[in-house]
Amino acid sequence: MMSHAKDQLINLPNLISLMRILMAPALFYFAFTQQPYWFIGVLLLAVFTDVLDGFLARALNQITEVGSRLDSWGDFIIYSTMAICAWILWPDIILREKLSFTIIVLSFTLPVLISFIKFHTVSSYHTWSVKLAVAVTIISYILLFTGLLDWPFRIAALFCLYAATEEIAITLLIQHELVDIRTVWQALKYRQEKTPTKEALGKNQNAEIN
Repeated sequence: MMSHAKDQLINLPNLISLMRILMAPALFYFAFTQQPYWFIGVLLLAVFTDVLDGFLARALNQITEVGSRLDSWGDFIIYSTMAICAWILWPDIILREKLSFTIIVLSFTLPVLISFIKFHTVSSYHTWSVKLAVAVTIISYILLFTGLLDWPFRIAALFCLYAATEEIAITLLIQHELVDIRTVWQALKYRQEKTPTKEALGKNQNAEIN
């Protein structure tokens, strides 16, 4: 049993997820020392590891619950770091885009908070809407803070808002903690399958009486 748990924890995708978490201090260092180009470079590397660990987990057939949770923790830490470091490096831009920035920050913190309140752990659903929102947000983040385009960041806020709403809905729908729920419809279907019908309840009551 211990060997199986060790195999789950120690594999290549999980090590890459751990490496992503360990990039957070480097991002803070480059932000505090006002080195935006190095910051962007390390951020792009962190994003690449996020794509790589999922690809390797599927390719090597090493998809595990531990890996899924580690990936979610890595994502949350890097997204939080991105938000804080953006404020350190580009406070004027943040003030200009404060509405979109606030929506994006709340979109990745509120679902985690609600999941933690209900299940006492960080959610790890990996929904398609979150994947899309992350891709759009990363691209718009780079465009905004390199001074190329600002309007994609506002579009990203809408994607994040939808993704957060779906994650919160999933947390409210399911009755116990689950991982890798891709859509709210999957959560709804799971809830319906686990909820006994009135007919089934009646049969159970009759069986108990007899």
